[in-house]
Formats: sequence, structure tokens, C-alpha cells
Amino acid sequence: MMKAVVTVVGQDKTGIVAGIATELAAHEVNILDLSQTIMSSTFTMSMLVAISGEDSFNEIHAALKEKGASMGVSVHVQREEIFDTMAHV
Repeated sequence: MMKAVVTVVGQDKTGIVAGIATELAAHEVNILDLSQTIMSSTFTMSMLVAISGEDSFNEIHAALKEKGASMGVSVHVQREEIFDTMAHV
């Protein structure tokens, strides 16, 4: 199992959490932790996810970027170990 950090940023609108969560579920990715907030009219969400299905990190990354683009939000995905290393620099 690999862990990754998913961040989503964009104009607030209905369905962002549902859209991203549905895409993750389609790839058998489990959401371990989620935090979301709205700052003014900007939606932000950070998720820690566990990738344990058959799809690779790159396939999931591409699918989330495509889903985000179709929803008008920016999605970034990083492996947890890279995220942790960058946070300690």
C-alpha cells in the first residue's frame, strides 16, 4: 500500500468533494483523512489517501487531474514520502 497527499483548490461549487471521492473510489483508493475549508469563495481540500488497488500511482494521478479539469479545480497528487521529505527541508 502506498500513501499519497491529494490537494484540491478552486472556486467553491457544489459537488467537488463528491466528484473527487467518487473518482478515488473508482480506482479503489481509500481516503484516510480529509480536511476542507472555504476561504472567501475559494475551496481548498487536503486528503491523505491509501492506494492499494491495481491502478498505479501515475494512472490515479492522471485520472484525478482529468477529473479536476472537468470540474474546474486544480488537483495535485504527491506520494506521502515525497511530501514528508519536502516538509522537512
